[in-house]
Amino acid sequence: MKRGKQGFLSALSVTLVIVMALMGCTNSGNSTKEAENKEPSTPQNQGEKTSDGFVLGEQPLEFSFYGHYDWYTMPEWGADLATQWIKENKSVNVVPVSSGGAAKNKMSTMIVSGELPDVIWMERGAEVEKLRSEGMLVPFDDYLDQYPNLKKWAGESTLDMLRSPDGKLYQFPNWYTTQPNGNAGYLVNKKIYNELGSPSLETTEDLYAYLKQVKQNYPDVVPLEVGQAAAGVDIMVSAFAENRPYTFNSMMAVPQGDQLVSLFTDPVYRELMQYVSRMYREKLMTQDAFTQKLEQVEQKIITGKVAVYAASSPTEFGSKGNNILSAEDPDAGYIMIWPVHKEGLDANQIFPGDYKQLGWNVSVITKSAKDPEAIFAFLDWFTGPEGQRTIMWGPEGLYWDGTDEDEAPLFTDKFTSEAKARDELMGATVNFQWNGNTVYVDQSKMKFESTLPAEKRNWETYWQSEVTWKTQMNTTEYVNLDPAGDSEEGIIAQRVFEIYEQTRAKAISMATSDEEVLAILDKAEADAQQAGYDKLLKYKTAKWQENIEKLQASK
Repeated sequence: MKRGKQGFLSALSVTLVIVMALMGCTNSGNSTKEAENKEPSTPQNQGEKTSDGFVLGEQPLEFSFYGHYDWYTMPEWGADLATQWIKENKSVNVVPVSSGGAAKNKMSTMIVSGELPDVIWMERGAEVEKLRSEGMLVPFDDYLDQYPNLKKWAGESTLDMLRSPDGKLYQFPNWYTTQPNGNAGYLVNKKIYNELGSPSLETTEDLYAYLKQVKQNYPDVVPLEVGQAAAGVDIMVSAFAENRPYTFNSMMAVPQGDQLVSLFTDPVYRELMQYVSRMYREKLMTQDAFTQKLEQVEQKIITGKVAVYAASSPTEFGSKGNNILSAEDPDAGYIMIWPVHKEGLDANQIFPGDYKQLGWNVSVITKSAKDPEAIFAFLDWFTGPEGQRTIMWGPEGLYWDGTDEDEAPLFTDKFTSEAKARDELMGATVNFQWNGNTVYVDQSKMKFESTLPAEKRNWETYWQSEVTWKTQMNTTEYVNLDPAGDSEEGIIAQRVFEIYEQTRAKAISMATSDEEVLAILDKAEADAQQAGYDKLLKYKTAKWQENIEKLQASK
């Protein structure tokens, strides 16, 4: 799974942790059928509260779980070492409800029938508020002090940002954080770079000159790979302005003073489009960016057929490619560079990626649950140190044994000597990471890595600590700006997004000059305004200002 949401997702940071291209694993059809046709649960099979609250393991707890994504299929609970341990030692069983590859239809059917699952894992925002406003969700406020992990690790500021208009908390965040994380940036083919004399790769002009060298000397190599749907282009906007993450592109809005204004008229975005269009015309970047599949991108990376790869999470393929290439040739592999910038800008104020305190998505507990407090108790344990150690690295005694004073796992020799088996275990639990605790996982991982000699350190973790985590911007104030899809602003947003996508592809791959790029963007602005763009921008501005007030109030 990947922490962080971007049409491509993009990203866990952390181990993912990024993990998170989120390719669902298949589970048994019998489990899904059982979840969808089960008899109403009784207090006995849901677990019971004691006078001190619900204690995991004292009574069995079973609840149904629905991942509200077309791509998501929950693996069988208990089929891997981690969830098997939880099932046996904490007496927790989670029964999957499948979207069947049609999440929107599935959700509508469940709402109409009044048969919601106990827990829904979904995006923050309009859909959560719809369920909440119709009285379908359980608030968590009465549980926060009794079960303290979420409150301790997420912090009041994050929880306040997640509160609904009625002031109550209904959302349990996933991969929330109080420190930078993320993988966005530039991957560079080490062998090609060294063979070309390791030239400067600091500015946009440096990059342009380098890509021309690659094209001339390596005709079978893609000079600049930008990934599926040219997603990597977006992170490159950071090169043309200080404090400018790609978030503003996906928002289709740019902050200017206390207002959000049009992306199409923004000088920084227009300069990016001209720069990228020029590279496309000169065949310095992927020519099939708008048609290639993700698997094709991966294949190019792991076979060394790319000189530079710009992406929101290049470390996933980069780590795999580095391991394969360096095993065959010690001089081959990948490195990451500090993000490039336009001449004259401060390199330390360039942020190709971002992170948000709220993390990625959320879990909500519906009023169908017989014992919502017991479910919250489990989710809170799951996001705490013991739960995170177990779901990330398996039960105690295999890859970790005991903890230090910070509750970080003490990894065993098998953690490094049995890397393949360890990675298989971690891969098997990726789609159970619903309540990821970024700070705990990252700090545990980094603490262990710091004890290893350089040659044994994890490639991805090394570059996260050296480059990517230092170059991600906190964009928490820009969360939850999207209107409900069936509202007037939501309908406008869909039309503007269509204009944005069509314009982006046309400006990059069809424009024959810088002037034509600007003409295409001017036409997009006119079309967007006709569709109601100004009304959408006013809506987003109001939501943004509400976020700022919440963040200031919680300081």
